Amino acid sequence: MKLVIPTAYDPKLSIPETQKAIRFIRETFQDEFGREMNLSRLSAPMFVDQATGLNDNLSGVEEPVHFTMADLPDRRIEIVHSLAKWKRVALKRYGFKMHEGLYTNMNAIRKDEELDNIHSAYVDQWDWEKIIAKNERTLTTLEETVQTIFKVIKHMEHEVWYRYPQAVHHLPEQIHFVTTQELADRYPDFNDKERENAICRELGCVFLMQIGGRLRNGERHDDRAPDYDDWQLNGDILFWYEPLQMALEISSMGIRVDQDSLVSQLRELNLEERLEFPYHQMVLNHQLPYTIGGGIGQSRLCMLLLGKAHVGEVQASIWPQAMLDQCAAKRIQIL
Repeated sequence: MKLVIPTAYDPKLSIPETQKAIRFIRETFQDEFGREMNLSRLSAPMFVDQATGLNDNLSGVEEPVHFTMADLPDRRIEIVHSLAKWKRVALKRYGFKMHEGLYTNMNAIRKDEELDNIHSAYVDQWDWEKIIAKNERTLTTLEETVQTIFKVIKHMEHEVWYRYPQAVHHLPEQIHFVTTQELADRYPDFNDKERENAICRELGCVFLMQIGGRLRNGERHDDRAPDYDDWQLNGDILFWYEPLQMALEISSMGIRVDQDSLVSQLRELNLEERLEFPYHQMVLNHQLPYTIGGGIGQSRLCMLLLGKAHVGEVQASIWPQAMLDQCAAKRIQIL
């Protein structure tokens, strides 16, 4: 258990006021985000059949919560880690057209998460996906999409300020684009998290690009599943978060794999057996649209905009008693 206690922390809002602010942020953001990105809201599953290959494998070491069903006793059913692959299949299944997309509420359980101020076993995010043309699988498309998302987040800051001026956490005016290799060159003696903290402290908000592949020194900045994002065309939106003195990731996103990047990335990790899954076969056989997509943390966004010290102030989850006791002593109001 890791816990950061800000000096002289003031939650600004009572628990009832915070609950109202959470509802306002979630409802307003998803409407504005969907409109700006041309996305329609869809319902999505909480669990999938392991045999489909649709679940997100994250970094490859986290075990999904799983169970069997009375009517499907021989099937391993898994709580989703995210809907990264399911969304791409849904766009085809529901007949979405070029430059149309979807967003959905994604709720997950990540039981292996190390709990701290910003990590919970309960994950809630807006998962989104949008169809693009093959010739739009470019850095330009990625950066333009990131700028649109940043614009919506900035507009939400102004909306929150209008309603809760005493509580809003002010954000930087622009987002900067940096690759993981540029970051390693800039801070060669730092580890990956120290690099993220350093660049965000300096620039305020960063889209850190090209996560998953090897750097020139043979290391990886961070692990990323090999079968949804193209590692050359992905990244994370990170804000410098003054209350906790750290980088706060709000979104992970990217242009999705085509048949070539899927094979090369699986081969790099010696996971070519995944190519037999139905989802991977659809990618290989050109049966799915080219897409860009990602996830935006709902609780993380509320935390960022309201200046909260702990994600448990904006979501209900389970925490160690020692953490609850420390938070209560410092006016951190865990729900």
